[in-house]
Amino acid sequence: MSRTGKKPVIVPADVEVQLDGSNITVKGPKGQLSQDLPREMIIEQEENKILVKRPTDNPQHRALHGLTRTLIDNMVVGVTEGYSHNLELVGVGYKAVLQGKKLVLNIGFSHPVEFDPGENMEIEVPSPTKITVRGIDKQKVGNLAAVIRRTYPPEPYKGKGIRYENETVRQKVGKAGK
Repeated sequence: MSRTGKKPVIVPADVEVQLDGSNITVKGPKGQLSQDLPREMIIEQEENKILVKRPTDNPQHRALHGLTRTLIDNMVVGVTEGYSHNLELVGVGYKAVLQGKKLVLNIGFSHPVEFDPGENMEIEVPSPTKITVRGIDKQKVGNLAAVIRRTYPPEPYKGKGIRYENETVRQKVGKAGK
């Protein structure tokens, strides 16, 4: 049995879960999420628990067992607590500004780079060199943070660029001149 898949998903009192075949909808204080899950998995709902079981020991069912349980747990955590990713800008003159809901980055290009967060997502700029991406959907928050980072990933010689908050960038030694 999958160790992750065996664990029950604990549903807090302020969260409402609706199962409709392979579709699950989770409503909570921060919003609502809905997702189609694999049809093969057996999902049972008790009072405040959701259990995921697999029909056979087929390798595909074994792979989907833990995944299905984790997707449900991510939805429950998202509507109660939410998710966030923190990014840092490293470089002289690099800065981030919010214009309405849009994030505008000045990172050494000839033009500013703009990002629109989308629905159920928000971007905060606590200081000109720090960016926080928040939302209820773990996949969307991680994807938006990765897209922002990808515009100017940290380069290995000076370390300039956009990086995650506690990311370490391995510095290379420059060319040695004689």
